[in-house]
Amino acid sequence: MSDTKQESLSFQTEVKQLLHLMIHSLYSNKEIFLRELVSNASDACDKLRFQSLKDDSLMAENNDLRIRISVDKDANTVSIEDTGIGMTRDEVVQNLGTIARSGTADFLKNLTGDERKDSQLIGQFGVGFYSSFIVAKAVDVYTRKAGHAAEEGVHWHSEGEGEFTIADAILPARGTKIVLHLKADESEFSDSWRLKNLVKKYSDHISVPVQMLEESYAAAEGEEEEAEKQDPTWENVNSAKALWTRPRSEVNDEEYQELYHHISHDYGDALTWSHNRVEGKLDYTSLLYIPKKAPYDLWNRERVRGLKLYVNRVFIMDDVEQFLPMYLRFVKGIVDSNDLPLNVSREILQNDSTIDSIKSALVKRVLDMLGKLAKKQPEDYQAFWEEFGQVLKEGPAEDMGNKDKIAGLLRFASSHTGDAKQNVSLKDYLERMKEGQDKIYYVSADNHQTAKNSPHLEVFRKKGIEVLLLSDRIDEWLMSYLNEFEGKSFVDVARGGLDLGDIESEEEKQAQEKANDEHKDLLTRIHEQFKDELENVRMTHRLVESPACIVVGDNDMGAQMRRIMEAAGQAVPDSKPILELNPEHPLVQRLEKEENETRFNDLASILLEQARLSEGSTLKDAAGFVSRLNKLLLEMLA
Repeated sequence: MSDTKQESLSFQTEVKQLLHLMIHSLYSNKEIFLRELVSNASDACDKLRFQSLKDDSLMAENNDLRIRISVDKDANTVSIEDTGIGMTRDEVVQNLGTIARSGTADFLKNLTGDERKDSQLIGQFGVGFYSSFIVAKAVDVYTRKAGHAAEEGVHWHSEGEGEFTIADAILPARGTKIVLHLKADESEFSDSWRLKNLVKKYSDHISVPVQMLEESYAAAEGEEEEAEKQDPTWENVNSAKALWTRPRSEVNDEEYQELYHHISHDYGDALTWSHNRVEGKLDYTSLLYIPKKAPYDLWNRERVRGLKLYVNRVFIMDDVEQFLPMYLRFVKGIVDSNDLPLNVSREILQNDSTIDSIKSALVKRVLDMLGKLAKKQPEDYQAFWEEFGQVLKEGPAEDMGNKDKIAGLLRFASSHTGDAKQNVSLKDYLERMKEGQDKIYYVSADNHQTAKNSPHLEVFRKKGIEVLLLSDRIDEWLMSYLNEFEGKSFVDVARGGLDLGDIESEEEKQAQEKANDEHKDLLTRIHEQFKDELENVRMTHRLVESPACIVVGDNDMGAQMRRIMEAAGQAVPDSKPILELNPEHPLVQRLEKEENETRFNDLASILLEQARLSEGSTLKDAAGFVSRLNKLLLEMLA
């Protein structure tokens, strides 16, 4: 190797912070550096294997794909070398010196100050290469892109400070070699036996052979005379057999978890998984994982997502999003199919009936896996829901064919439990329904406290009827796609006229009609005052303690959705709400007797503004409301 055209470059600011963290703060789980580097080397081999399907000249110089790990005890170094795709000079600068691919900024935002927890973020945020500096005082990277000449090699060097150097290098073979110059107190990692155990622990499932020198040769290293007598003999230290191709009975939980770490770059364990072989009209194997924790970019709908695709055990591409819908974007895993061509492209994936059939089966598999988890391990399912519940709520709109199955997986807060925890299923609700009840009632608001204290719930509390409390931003949109569940329709208690069906007696229904007739003059008088703001004013039996509430028409946009769209600067349909009054409330009765027009207008305005506040809306004239309220209080004190 010889270097020319050397230059020094500075790391991006966030990378400097990260390197400082690696060197000075993260002491837990030091051994993960090997897992990360071997995983990167395996990815490089997979990428070359795929690209060689289109251009077989890339493998011309050497069709042997493998990873080799070697140590030099005297020099206190560890080397990880692969025969994969390699990198050009520009790719080295982009991948190792900037934030463009590393996710470092988000990594730093998520640090907790707890060394063990922070170190577990390394793989999840795609900054695995930098974990080298946990154990190394300096790192050299030698790399040459497949298909490029020996003179186009690159040598990258850094001591984990603010700069790195990059130089041209003459490299006889394609691929990448990383040399870690270990810190003095990290010499344990220059022990071959220690590294072999780490490979077996973390990388046994990798389909690319991971090789190390046989013990007899390794022992002779440093003994020059003995070493010259024998050629280096490399042995495979991992099984190099794709785990998903093995029978489930031969794979233990630890192996499944390590494969999950490899494909997801998540240091934490998977919550559950499903491993299946399908034969018949379609021939494929799937291994699907549900993570325990949501990734940092879960809500970025442009994020890279999807499953890894293999065809006849040959890696084809990462992040194939065609296999699962957007609402299942948290699922990680592998699909290995015998029914697709090796030169498969994304265009083929988008227009292939086989993909549609596999997708349908995989979606069903994931939903069944979640259903089984909810039934047999409710505590684990609750943990899943708290991480991914809002994503699953996107399902009914995106996947009408599985709407009922998704609905059974949804969880809600409820007036039955009273707290904000979303742990009530629709089946739970149905089992607690009152005799004669034929609807599922819910209320939506901007937060749980507003929903819990909504005046629309008063008659339901009085009659002991459970109401689902919805407060996530997505909830009102979700309910627009959920019409019924097991034959019971959903009813928004803050929308339209309230019909309690058989739960309500004939006397109560007649009293409602009578109240509107008896107080017709008052209702007309109030509506005249607010005709530009209200569609109608009427008496109601849904209120017990409150004097008034706001409801929307059956076909109008709900208050929560209207506020969300307005906040986003989007146009909303023109509609006016309805004001409902409690004829039994003293304030309403006092209003009806008021003859002074000014005082009547002030009191009516206060009732309307209170109703708007109770539903979570903001007032257009908050100062006017305060002035009217203070005026009323002073009159009471006089």
